[in-house]
Amino acid sequence: MDIRTCKLLAQYNQTANRKMNDCIRKLSGAQWEQEFGGYFRSIKQLCGHIYLSDFNWLKRTSQGRAFQFREDPLFAQDMSYSSAPFDTVDDYVNKRETLDQKIMLLAAEMTAADLDRSVTFQTIKGDMMTKNIGGSLLHMFNHQTHHRGMISLYLDSMKIENDFSSLLPLI
Repeated sequence: MDIRTCKLLAQYNQTANRKMNDCIRKLSGAQWEQEFGGYFRSIKQLCGHIYLSDFNWLKRTSQGRAFQFREDPLFAQDMSYSSAPFDTVDDYVNKRETLDQKIMLLAAEMTAADLDRSVTFQTIKGDMMTKNIGGSLLHMFNHQTHHRGMISLYLDSMKIENDFSSLLPLI
């Protein structure tokens, strides 16, 4: 991964989430929590999973040097994957927008040397892992895209029009 790609994917993430959230804002409480057949059974659960994953990847990939975005009190928290970071659509959208701003700040602060550096972290299964930061960020962005696709499928099944995944407008 290089700096240009990191910044492009951060912008794509923010843009895709804004478009997706425009669809999610229209959901009733019942639709937000409606269960489907996937591992993450509802849009609320999927949004929670993506949010918690992004939060933890931001903490992992910003180890080793002082990034300005990490000065936010948000990052003093420890959020486990079993926690529920929000209940309502509005709470989710507000927190998602804040986290996406932090991802943009990380991309703006990232250097080529940072991307080449490795970080060691504990996985959700408790295993210790050492990975390249650039590759880890690429994984984070790919993970978001994968799960936004699942949300799109859930919205489709509710007959809610959605089209938020195109990268073409940004390249």
